[in-house]
Amino acid sequence: MSATTLKPPTDAPAAPAVRKDESRIGPRAHVRHTTALVRRNLLWIRQDPESMFDVVLMPIVLTLLFVFVFGGAIAGDQETYVNYVVPGLMAMMGMNIAMGVGTGFNQDFQTGVMDRFRSLPIARSSVLIAKIIVEIGRMLVATSILLAVGFAIGLSVDSVPGLLAAVGLSLVFGSALMWIFLTMGVMMKNAQAIQGMAMLVLMPLQFGSSIFAPTESMPGWLQTFTGYNPLSSLADAARNLINGGPLAHDVLMVLLWSGAITAVMAPVAIHKYRTRT
Repeated sequence: MSATTLKPPTDAPAAPAVRKDESRIGPRAHVRHTTALVRRNLLWIRQDPESMFDVVLMPIVLTLLFVFVFGGAIAGDQETYVNYVVPGLMAMMGMNIAMGVGTGFNQDFQTGVMDRFRSLPIARSSVLIAKIIVEIGRMLVATSILLAVGFAIGLSVDSVPGLLAAVGLSLVFGSALMWIFLTMGVMMKNAQAIQGMAMLVLMPLQFGSSIFAPTESMPGWLQTFTGYNPLSSLADAARNLINGGPLAHDVLMVLLWSGAITAVMAPVAIHKYRTRT
């Protein structure tokens, strides 16, 4: 009896390509992948300049609105209030832009962009890190515009190095928050759900803080909340860095919050991104 060799039909589907294990991708490859994706995101912004409208217009609108509408009522005059509220708005910029990271990431899933990225032999984490790097750049643009408007209407700075340190501290905290919203972008079904959930969290954090007004007149239970609110620590640290005051506690709290959020949420975001179907 002769042996018969069975051959697969010519129209049989090809075996799926084996994805490269991310653990075998070296640091240089990680950097190369991240750099390429950063460039891709920047080119996308160049092709869609309307995506920068929130970064350009939001600092202008918020600064003028709060200083000239609420400044007289809260601080007695606009010149005093601009020195109080602008450092606080630096903290608010980070939260608002971080929320946009989650919605944009979710939309990339809806359009199939992320499916294309996950089919490539690249480090999965590089997709998220590149997104954060570009958004940090957007935060820096928004903060620069905020400060420019503040200087135009009377903001005074006692220490330029302190101002730069305040900007850096805001960027550190804002980048930590982005990991939370990237996780939401992966897990939630659509951008509207992310925006709704984010507003439920952001509104109490923003208004239950020292961003817009001193906390001494707040009820005791709310003062307790603001004492643990990282936005209060960031706003107070920015004010004291710019115009002098005690720094150690508030700066330490911001750094601890930033480190804890990143340590917890970054692995979660990367894992959910890898395993999303």
